[in-house]
Amino acid sequence: MYHSFVRPKWFTKKYIHDHVHSHFTFDGQTVLDFGAGTGANCSMFHPLNYVGIDPDAKRIEFARRLYPDHAFKVLESETFPFEDASFDYILIIAVLHHVSSNEISRYIKEIQRILKPDGTIIIMEPCLCKNKPLSNGFMKWYDNGEYIRHEEEYIQLFTDHNLECQVIKRFRKCFLYNELFFSVNSKSRLQPVTNN
Repeated sequence: MYHSFVRPKWFTKKYIHDHVHSHFTFDGQTVLDFGAGTGANCSMFHPLNYVGIDPDAKRIEFARRLYPDHAFKVLESETFPFEDASFDYILIIAVLHHVSSNEISRYIKEIQRILKPDGTIIIMEPCLCKNKPLSNGFMKWYDNGEYIRHEEEYIQLFTDHNLECQVIKRFRKCFLYNELFFSVNSKSRLQPVTNN
């Protein structure tokens, strides 16, 4: 049902994959799909370089059946089952608006641990916008995510952890959803090297 009506392949390609691929390349680089759900995003990546993780064991079981060549794990605690500095990219697509700020803060600490020093977090979330009451009202009514935020609130979640955010794009999805697409990096990565 979910794949047929909520996230059919053409919809996922148009509103997620095409946007991600227009800004990032993943050749030979390791990717963690945080909140992978039923695995709809795994087709963007080579199976050897991809791991999807989600706390919902039933969704992970379904993802394994749909995409047997890709790796999926159940997230059983707030500690991720990966070594330090394991991933070049961490993908977070339509996840944060389901998670409280306190929980996100704990997850970000783990994300910082498993992300390589020069790694990138890629995020796409529904976003509340000023002067768009119709869209905001529709998203709050239709979406089962309890924590749809304004752009500044999403950014603050990461800057509070000394991370640097860059908004890539703001776009409309199906007329009534406002989407925020941004990346996150370590501030030390963005600072110029100085010779003493």
